[in-house]
Amino acid sequence: MQAWRVHRNGEPGEVMRLEETDRPAPGEGQVLLRVRAANINFPDALLCRGQYQVRPPLPFTPGVEICGETPDGRRVLATAALPHGGFAEYALADAAALLPAPEPLGDAEAAALNIGYQTGWFGLHRRARLRAGETLLVHAAAGGVGSAAVQLGKAAGAIVIGVVSGPQKASTAAGLGCDLVVDRRTDDIVAAVKEFTGGRGADVVYDPVGGDAYAKSAKCVAFEGRIVVVGFASGVVPTPALNHALVKNYSILGLHWGLYRTQDPAAVRACHDELGRLVAQGAIEPLVSERVGLSGAADAVQRVADGASTGRIAVLPTGAER
Repeated sequence: MQAWRVHRNGEPGEVMRLEETDRPAPGEGQVLLRVRAANINFPDALLCRGQYQVRPPLPFTPGVEICGETPDGRRVLATAALPHGGFAEYALADAAALLPAPEPLGDAEAAALNIGYQTGWFGLHRRARLRAGETLLVHAAAGGVGSAAVQLGKAAGAIVIGVVSGPQKASTAAGLGCDLVVDRRTDDIVAAVKEFTGGRGADVVYDPVGGDAYAKSAKCVAFEGRIVVVGFASGVVPTPALNHALVKNYSILGLHWGLYRTQDPAAVRACHDELGRLVAQGAIEPLVSERVGLSGAADAVQRVADGASTGRIAVLPTGAER
């Protein structure tokens, strides 16, 4: 089969190589999946760079989020079992963690319903306890993780402010339903949020960026607000001033969705059921901005790493438009 493999750490466009290799053999509790679609996530770039919290042995195949087909013909969602990731014709996954792919969604959209939307749902509902009528601030609102949070926030009845970079991403965020779009390149985020909320600030902040985005969030979070720390796409891990959290009465909440898969798998399945209900209602629909064949995966991962994409980019190993 064909698979992208990483033999040394570095930038995705430099270290990913498309090779002919044997199909991986499932270990105990694993299943071999034919990959129907694999969505590109920022952690795929971090894996290539050797900067992710999980470091699979070299060589490995990146691609953590897939829609695949089981040997008995079921269409399922899975988090690939590294080192045999989804940027290949076949991948491995934990058989017990497979989730049924919602029928209304195509393969690319179904794959995108897994990590980003699970992360968004747990962040907004399990951690931040978002309530209808509250104001939600989403950083990187046009990206894969951010676009999911925007849709989930709107579905929950929140007023959503989306922070983006550049006019194209501003247009994407507006199309997702943001009530206010702030371009961090040209706008003062803190001033815009305070003006929009009448000086109160955002009740919940969803931050997959870190760095300066976190610093701005702390300046415009509301009394008893909640900042959900999802990731550090900026490459800068902030160091919160706890005295500031004390005097403003806000909470800093960490979210590592992967822990729920081991600590509370029943909650992951319940979340998937809820996401399926929202899909059926038309309340959410994963934003897949581009589909590429397997040969285009390395270039696409590099664009995600560089912050030059919106929504999700789907890799289709057969080259089919699904």
